[in-house]
Amino acid sequence: MQTRQLGSTGPKVSAIGLGCMGMSGMYGPADETESIATVHAALDAGVDLLDTGDFYGMGHNELLIGRALTEAGRERVRISVKFGALRGPAGEWLGYDARPAAVKNFLTYSLRRLGTDHIDVYRPARLDAQVPIEDTVGAIAELVEAGYVRHIGLSEVGAATIRRATAVHPISDLQIEYSLLSRDIEREILPTCRELGIGTTAYGVLSRGLLSGHWTSGHTSGQGDFRSASPRFQGENLDHNLRLVEALRQVAKAKGVTVAQIAIAWSLSRGEDVIPLIGARRRERLAEALGALEVHLSEADLTAIEQAVPAGAAAGDRYAAAAMKDLDSESRG
Repeated sequence: MQTRQLGSTGPKVSAIGLGCMGMSGMYGPADETESIATVHAALDAGVDLLDTGDFYGMGHNELLIGRALTEAGRERVRISVKFGALRGPAGEWLGYDARPAAVKNFLTYSLRRLGTDHIDVYRPARLDAQVPIEDTVGAIAELVEAGYVRHIGLSEVGAATIRRATAVHPISDLQIEYSLLSRDIEREILPTCRELGIGTTAYGVLSRGLLSGHWTSGHTSGQGDFRSASPRFQGENLDHNLRLVEALRQVAKAKGVTVAQIAIAWSLSRGEDVIPLIGARRRERLAEALGALEVHLSEADLTAIEQAVPAGAAAGDRYAAAAMKDLDSESRG
């Protein structure tokens, strides 16, 4: 397995990480046995970065990972955890809480569910508008000093917030959506991270399935699948985005690879400081994704990809309007 450094202060990890969100209902029902088998297959292939959130399935995802690692061994992985998102009993979203006391409370429960004595990278899922980022990072820094956390990360925040956080404690990486269909971070956020020695863990590299090559206009989202309300999967937006995918398919076909593989390979080509997270829920999808590590893109290939899917070509926002308001990374102020 190829490896990359998670920022100038973070650990060395596999060049591709496994995003585990989809194993806990966010994309509809998932099979637990297959999910655990997929985690084990990832570890056997050399993937050692597992990404989760304490609110995925209201703790279910952490429990699932804990079960998988009971057999596979905690020492084989780096675990990245997002915290702060509040959920109701019906699964509704209730906002974010990144107060120092809440940080320590959330961490305590995560340690128990994961069955571990430390978390490798701990990060607020979103900026809490009511709490200065300095207070949140300061609370995590105390957990680092106590040995419960190894590194501090951020998620979906803008350049100004990144600078404020870094002034309190070194930041290993920023987790943010980054794909052929989501490239806004290239304007200011990615350059800021590089200036400060902060890595980028890129989620959504297949744009939640749009760039997988397996999504069609007649696809029906399952119960609980948040894509049923995602703007990029609706009506004319979906038709437009699938035309982009078909253009990319022709580039992939000429290269002898799948759409998913060329999209992931493009993410890998963005720089040694970018680590794509693959949201595979099944072993067959994992195997396809890992094949991207063997895809080498020439300048001609990259030009063809850019022509097929130009920057800013996607139709629709990446989240519904209410969720977009929570993204500090989308703030233009």
